[in-house]
Amino acid sequence: MATILILDDSPTIIMSLSQILTKAGYEVATATNGKEGVQQINDGLKPTVILTDLNMPEMDGIAFIKEARKASATKFTPIIVLSGDSDGRKRDDARTAGASGWLTKPPQANQLLYVVKQLLPVA
Repeated sequence: MATILILDDSPTIIMSLSQILTKAGYEVATATNGKEGVQQINDGLKPTVILTDLNMPEMDGIAFIKEARKASATKFTPIIVLSGDSDGRKRDDARTAGASGWLTKPPQANQLLYVVKQLLPVA
């Protein structure tokens, strides 16, 4: 079963995304900032897809993506940035850091599931 790691400092967003993904049959792991996400990966979590916010305390989404790309477990894991920010510069920074895609927050359930499904490795 695919495991989706969600990083966001908003409990509401985490709850909403978790419900959508769990209902669709995915395992969900969560973190409230990039530092927690990196710790979970270092502790052995091997997510199939990662959803990360950009603006978080302690370690933002760009720094998290850079760290996740250094870890062997997540070097090639699809990472989707979720952001309410439509700043093209941030999008470019995220892509340069290693992001696979971008969704505007909050994503519609069908849009989120479509993108996740597209990025899942074919078994």
